[in-house]
Order: sequence, then C-alpha cells, then structure tokens
Amino acid sequence: MNSEKNRQLKQIHQLLSFKKLFRFLLGFSTAVQLIIISYNHLSGYHILGSFEYFLFRFFRGVGLSMLAGFMLAYPNLLMIRYLNLVAPWSNKTFKRLSVQLSFSIAIAIMVSVAFTTFANLLTPYAENFRGVLINNALIFAVANILVMAILEGWIFFIESRRAEETAKNLQEELSQIKFEVLKSQINPHFMFNSLNVLSGLINKDTGKAQQFIDEFSHIYRYVLETIEQPVATLNQELDFMRSYLFLQQIRYGDDLSYSVNIPAHLMKLLLPPLSLQVVLENAIKHNIINETKPLKIEVFSQGTVLVVRNNIQPKISMSTSTGLGLKNLTKRYALISLEEPDFTIGTNHYLAKLPLIHIEKDENINH
Repeated sequence: MNSEKNRQLKQIHQLLSFKKLFRFLLGFSTAVQLIIISYNHLSGYHILGSFEYFLFRFFRGVGLSMLAGFMLAYPNLLMIRYLNLVAPWSNKTFKRLSVQLSFSIAIAIMVSVAFTTFANLLTPYAENFRGVLINNALIFAVANILVMAILEGWIFFIESRRAEETAKNLQEELSQIKFEVLKSQINPHFMFNSLNVLSGLINKDTGKAQQFIDEFSHIYRYVLETIEQPVATLNQELDFMRSYLFLQQIRYGDDLSYSVNIPAHLMKLLLPPLSLQVVLENAIKHNIINETKPLKIEVFSQGTVLVVRNNIQPKISMSTSTGLGLKNLTKRYALISLEEPDFTIGTNHYLAKLPLIHIEKDENINH
C-alpha cells in the first residue's frame, strides 16, 4: 500500500512539475487579481486613485496570490492523490465530491486568514478588517474550488494522453511479438527439413507420409488460428505439442522421446499460444540428438505451473543464442498476467516453468 501511495505521489509531481504549476498559477492569479481589482473599483468598494496605485495593488495582489496559490495547490494535489487511492471517481463519486469540496473550502479559509492578516501587517486595510477577512475567505474558497477542478481536469487529461500512448506502444510491441512468433513458425530451416523428411516418407511409407502431412497442416492451422489470440488453453497447447513432436520424431526417431504427466483439472487453464513450441524448439535446437545422446523431454506440473524439462547435451559448434524466443515469450506473459515464466539451467537439466493462468482471470485479459 505504501509503495502505491509513493508511486501515485511521484506520478502527480511528474504530471504537474513546478514549472508547469508556476505558469498555471501565474495566469490564474493575474486573471483573479484583474477581476477583483476591477470589481472593487467599479462597485465603489475600493476606488483606485491613480494608475500607479493600480499597478501597486495588482503586483502586490499577484505576488500574494502566487504564494497563496502554491500553498493551496500542493495540498490539493496531495488530497487528489489520497482520494485516488481511497475514493476513486469510478465507484465513490458522491463521497469523493463531498470530501474534496469540504477540503477545498477549509484549506482556502485557513490560507485566506493567514494571508489577509499578513497583507494587513504590510499595509493596513482602510476597510473594516473583519469584513475584509470574510470577503477574502469567500474569494479564496471560490478560487480554490476552481483550482481543484482545474487540477483534476489537468491530471485526467495528461493521464488519458499517457494511457493512449502506452496503449499504442503496447499494440506496436504486441504486433512485433506476433510477427516474431509467426516468423519463427515459418522458419525456412524447419520447412526445409520437414519437406525433406516428407519427400523420403512418400517413397517408403505412404501411410506415415499422409499422417505427416496431416500433422504438418495441423501445426500451421493452429498458428493461424491462435496468432491473434492472447491466450490458449493448456489442452490446445498439448495437442499442438504432440503434432510438433511427431514431425521431429519422424526426423530423429527414437533418439527424441517425450513424456506428459498433467492432471486433467489443469487442461482448461491458460497460457500464451505457442508457448510450448518456443520451449521445445529451444531444447531441440541447442542440444545434440543422436543414438548415443538421446534427448528426453518431460512435461509435467508443479501446482499450477507447467514444467518442461530436458537433459543438457549442448552442441559443440552451437552459435551464440540470442534468446529472442524466450524474451518474446516473457513479453507475451507480461501482456496478460503479473506472473512470469522462469528458465533455469541446472547441472544436468534445463527447466522451463510456465505459469498457468486461471480461467476466472480471463476478464482481466485484454483481447
């Protein structure tokens, strides 16, 4: 809770910097003083004897108003920050309006009394001091209500614009992630190897060749169906995994094996689509797979975390990995959940842990 309060306070100070606040208060104070001085002169309440006297009243009034403005604006900002936490506009409108209005009037009266007394010490008022106190208190109260309303509107405008920019950036990032995922699926090496395997099967085993074509088409159909979706069920991902590993096993034979041990009640939980493909491709790409060094992949669960484990036998001539696939997977998790995947290299095994998202959280996912 304290970190949230500090975050909001920092955010408000960033939104309304001293420079911005100074310009706003200078304009506001100038307008208020021109209105007050003109009204007092025209109503006969305080006649201006000369232009020099007008300038004296004006600059003194603007200076005091600026000082008073800062003394009002910062408490107003603190109150806005506090009410954003305990009484947001979305669900506690009446309570917030009542508290904010009462606070605006109370702080305005206190500042008004202090500044009227100070101004009277500098240059005693010719009018009845009690009347001046009441008159200034009313002016300060009205002015502070306006200041509070302007600050609320200002903050709302800036946050709305920032939210639009954030949404735009997220959309661009999501599009780039989707492109990278799609590009990885239409990997020319994978296509080339698959077509080579298929070419060999056609002459040797037409039945298996047909099955290969079916699984191959299933993979790309799944890619096209899910690339625009933020999440897929674990059941869908495991179904895709079987098709993907079927193609790989045609190429590597018994040197590549896998096992799946997942309880049925987890099958409807969610994760980003093609998550398993990223992890499996990573395991196959970076490890030796032959008769003397078979690759074994285990898929199981730890609570509501999907674990993919494989033995480590790195390729000697392996080029430096960019880790782009795993980075993109982490970014896709960040778009739909507060939980993050974890990738760990152990002594003998590589572990990929993918959090499974409960289906009731789906309402928080931005489709």
